[in-house]
Amino acid sequence: MVQLEGKKALMIIAQKEFRDEELLEPKAILKEKGIEVVIASTSLGEAKGRFGTTAKPDILLSDAKVEDYDVIVFVGGGGARQYWDDSLAHKISQEAVKQEKILCAICIAPVILANAGVLVGKKATVWSSEKERLKAKGAIYTGKPLQVEGKIITGEGAHAAKDFGKAIVKALKAVSSIS
Repeated sequence: MVQLEGKKALMIIAQKEFRDEELLEPKAILKEKGIEVVIASTSLGEAKGRFGTTAKPDILLSDAKVEDYDVIVFVGGGGARQYWDDSLAHKISQEAVKQEKILCAICIAPVILANAGVLVGKKATVWSSEKERLKAKGAIYTGKPLQVEGKIITGEGAHAAKDFGKAIVKALKAVSSIS
């Protein structure tokens, strides 16, 4: 049995309109496995989900250091557009890949990874309305609810949130059994 206690996940949310299930379901799955979850956003003020969930970010995105985490997760929902062209979100994505961390995004958030240049030549999925954005940046769009490509995990939307969380745990276990 691979122990996941001591592992840390950074979940990045928008200040407004993050998708509730895409934060809550993976977060619950990670915490259940003993993984510490830290929430980051562009403000420490209360963030509000599309359906009324509130979340108090633990840290500012600008204070997040990729090396402190085993997993980086960009939560989707309409608010995730705030990070599509955000140079800091791109830098975090690029650093995660460089440091061989598990990098995840769900719903429309995979556009962040595509715009950061980390999906070139890689299989990925995204909410179908944004598939052309992924393709335009060199990603291989699969249209699957969940896509795992090495250490990059993308999910299509809220209905995939549970499987997305489980895939993150599975990837962490795989990495933990190697190290």
